[in-house]
Amino acid sequence: MSANDETSQDRAQYVRWHEFANASILQQDAYQRIVDAAHLAITAGRIFNIVLAGGSTPGSVYTLLRNADTDWSRWQIWFGDERCLPLGASERNSTMAYDTWLAHVPIPSSQVSIIPAELGAVEAAASYAKRLHEKQFIDFDLVLLGLGEDGHTASLFPGNDLGIAANSPDTIAVLNSPKTPAYRVSLSARRLSMACNVLFLVDGESKRDALMHWRAGDDIPARAIRPNHGIDVLMTK
Repeated sequence: MSANDETSQDRAQYVRWHEFANASILQQDAYQRIVDAAHLAITAGRIFNIVLAGGSTPGSVYTLLRNADTDWSRWQIWFGDERCLPLGASERNSTMAYDTWLAHVPIPSSQVSIIPAELGAVEAAASYAKRLHEKQFIDFDLVLLGLGEDGHTASLFPGNDLGIAANSPDTIAVLNSPKTPAYRVSLSARRLSMACNVLFLVDGESKRDALMHWRAGDDIPARAIRPNHGIDVLMTK
């Protein structure tokens, strides 16, 4: 099997676990990691391609990013998943990202690629895959992810196709999410694993069991994210 044929499932997942005393310290560490990754890409003359996650912990980090000293014209924003709701709905990840951060910094609108989930899961997944292809880049610089109580990440849920095979599409139309709304769009585990850095942000008592299963080696969706350089999990004690 060549390296190009290898799937994320074939690679062992290498995890660096980082524990913090509280959410505030975790958020500050995540902020610094994002700023450092952006600086590395920009000073190398590249566009900084970052994938955003939903949830309260990323949202707090996004608020910190409003004051980052960076060249915002070199940022390209992507989303790891989205709920199929009308554009601007408060439950959408893109709405949260705009309210907490994107509306407050001068990233060109053409460089903020939201998932058009208002079109429905199937059409939106196809549209976003086309958008990714048009940008003609390979690895994301940084992927932000969260962890659900059931071990899901992005909108990759237990029992569903996680998109780990070498021929898996970049995007997945989710038609049966166990969490409302049932219809969603997610980047596949294969595409999320194509990244220089993957950062999980995990905070809250409700995530304890999922973390325990993950660290025990149980087969939860978060284990399907397997970039070549490993992942970093930031979590509170």
